[in-house]
Amino acid sequence: MKQIFLDTETTGLDYKSGHKLIEIACVEIENRKFTGREYQSYLNPNRAIDPGAVKVHGLSQEFLSDKPNFIDVYSDLLEFIKGAELLIHNAEFDIGFINNELALNNIVERVEDYAAKITDTLLMARQIHPGQRNSLEVLTERYNVQGYDRSYHGALVDSKILGEVYLSMTGGQTDLKLAPSVQNSLNPKINKVDGTKSLLRIKATDKENKLHEEYLSSISNNEN
Repeated sequence: MKQIFLDTETTGLDYKSGHKLIEIACVEIENRKFTGREYQSYLNPNRAIDPGAVKVHGLSQEFLSDKPNFIDVYSDLLEFIKGAELLIHNAEFDIGFINNELALNNIVERVEDYAAKITDTLLMARQIHPGQRNSLEVLTERYNVQGYDRSYHGALVDSKILGEVYLSMTGGQTDLKLAPSVQNSLNPKINKVDGTKSLLRIKATDKENKLHEEYLSSISNNEN
C-alpha cells in the first residue's frame, strides 16, 4: 500500500463556521522512500480569510483570487489518494474540511471512500511521546528535521516535513554493525563462557594480600 502525507491550509479554524480550504497538498512515499509524486493546489475560497490565519500561512485573498475553485480540482485529488494510506497530523481537522467542501458541491463521495486507510500522526505521536507537546513544529525540532523554510506554514512543505517526521518516528533503532576487521581490533580475543568448562581460579600472593591490608588500613586511618 502506498502512503500519502496530506495537509491543508484554510481561511480559519472551523468549517462549521463557514471557513473554507485554500490549499491542499499531498506527498507520496512507497517502501519508506519519497517517490517524487506530489499533488498541490491553491484554491479560491470566495470568502474573507481570518487575519490570524494569514499570519500562519501568508496566503492573501489577492493571491488566491485567480486560483481554481474546489469543484475544479476535487477529482484529481481523489484520484491521487485512491487506494493509499493517508497520514495526516490531526486528521479530523483536514478530513473535516475536505469532506465539507465535497458536501457543499453536492459530491456524494468522501475521503474515506477513496483512501484505504487514514492514520492520524498526532495520535501516533501522543502514544510515542506521552505527556509531551506533539505539534508538527515540536516534532520537527525533536527529530531535527532541517532544510525547510518555516517562515510560513504551507500545505506542501508541511506534508514533506510530516513525511520526514513520520519516518524518523517509526524508524526504530538502527544496529551499529562494524566490519569484522574493526571488531577484531577492538576485541582481539573474545571467549564465550558456556558453563561446560571450569573457570581458572587465580589466588593472590602473600605480598599482594599484605599490600591490600595496608591499603585498607590507610583508608581507615584517613576516615578517623
